[in-house]
Amino acid sequence: MSKKAAVIMGSDSDLDTMRPCIARLKAFGIPVEVHIISAHRTPAAAERFASSAKENGFGVIIAAAGKAAHLAGVLAAYTTLPVIGVPIKTSMMGGLDSLLSMVQMPKGIPVACVAVDGADNAAILAAQMMALSDEALGDKLEQFKASMAAEVELKDQKLQSEAL
Repeated sequence: MSKKAAVIMGSDSDLDTMRPCIARLKAFGIPVEVHIISAHRTPAAAERFASSAKENGFGVIIAAAGKAAHLAGVLAAYTTLPVIGVPIKTSMMGGLDSLLSMVQMPKGIPVACVAVDGADNAAILAAQMMALSDEALGDKLEQFKASMAAEVELKDQKLQSEAL
């Protein structure tokens, strides 16, 4: 069985932002589990999940949170699996608060971090990490990158054929 990816959100209000991540993981054929766990309201659940994630077949954890976005760091404290943070845009600071909460981790507790609301990139980064030990997944990533390049080339050809 291939490793699973976990998508953990601090609140159900993060789900719409994280749907592209979930869809991209599934498109790559990566089994995914999605949970709501709060670093502040359910810290024991965060500890339990992260502490047993490796034994439960996960290869990577993606953590999405806004405001005081400590979820990724809390999960990273309890696992040796890679943790990718997705800072969620907030009404007060536009997501800068979330971003800073994720990237200012203390020495020894790394969290990879994508752009504010960068759910799709979190899935791609997770796939790249997991592809280090999964050749078939690596092939899917190669195809994905090739299709992106072909799409850009087609758009350029279209632009070149138009009279500007």
